[in-house]
Amino acid sequence: MDKILVLKGIEKILESPQHIAITVHTNPDGDAIGSALALYHFLRKFNHQVKIIAPNQFPDFLAWLPGAEDILIFEQDAKACRTVLEEASLLFCLDFNALSRSGALQDDLKKLEIPRLLIDHHREPETESFVYCYSDTSVSSTAELIYELIAYYDFEKYADNAIAQALFTGIMTDTGSFSHSINRPETFEITAKLIRSGLDAVRVHQLVYDTFSESRLRLLGHAISNCMLVFDEYATAIIQLSREDLQKYNFQIGDTEGVVNYPLSMKKINMAVLVTEKKDTIRFSFRSKGGFSVHELAKEHFNGGGHKNASGGSMKTDLKAAVSKLISVLPNYREDLLNSI
Repeated sequence: MDKILVLKGIEKILESPQHIAITVHTNPDGDAIGSALALYHFLRKFNHQVKIIAPNQFPDFLAWLPGAEDILIFEQDAKACRTVLEEASLLFCLDFNALSRSGALQDDLKKLEIPRLLIDHHREPETESFVYCYSDTSVSSTAELIYELIAYYDFEKYADNAIAQALFTGIMTDTGSFSHSINRPETFEITAKLIRSGLDAVRVHQLVYDTFSESRLRLLGHAISNCMLVFDEYATAIIQLSREDLQKYNFQIGDTEGVVNYPLSMKKINMAVLVTEKKDTIRFSFRSKGGFSVHELAKEHFNGGGHKNASGGSMKTDLKAAVSKLISVLPNYREDLLNSI
């Protein structure tokens, strides 16, 4: 459906005051939290009652964002979250393409008999689950789409510093500090408008990226020095982190954010994979350079997907078996990996 028609449909729904719940994907990142908070602050300007629910805890380096202290965490207080959902007349789902991506929240969301609106930039949105899907895979981040929604109303009229900080955080983190997904001029045009509105971009960058704990930095050093496998014949590097590794370095939510990007700084590496052992599952984070699509690899072999150059996946197995499975599929992609530019 045409994006303008979707915006008109959303505008129609929002004409009368609503009790609105905003949800994001499990293991929320900067784009999920930034998009949710920007939409939260915007909708409150129209006298809507708005609550944000995250499936699980978000990283501490996002806790400074205005309004973050009001986000409800389902894993910490399911009762309060369910009360919000029961009272809601409208649900916004941000930065995920299918209800299954909402983790512990998915069963509750599927039961809701209220309009569900999707705003997202991932491939293959589950359109049948939503009244409206405002989806565009060409944009850098869901934050860009939230900007477009606000701009449809009048960005200069409704923008404030809280909205600008949240949007910039989403764009900045989902582009790896403007190192990928940046071939759209609009990404920089939006960023320029945020700065013109009064945003201190340097301060936001520092609050997100310059807040490492000593243990997080030591975990990064350990990951690269002791846990990285390099396969020259496949232009691939794999970092594997066990539960013991995470415990040794006092792992906190968000501590592995960005670790997967470091191997890509090697000239000879075109794909990097972070394999992390969690309590009951193995998580994969895939990153690639150039034309190689990690989305296709993650979707075909690891129950995942996402973007061409940044995707995720998971397996119910142990760390050794997960890494072995990953290594076993690399020969299938050898030519594409070696020739990725």
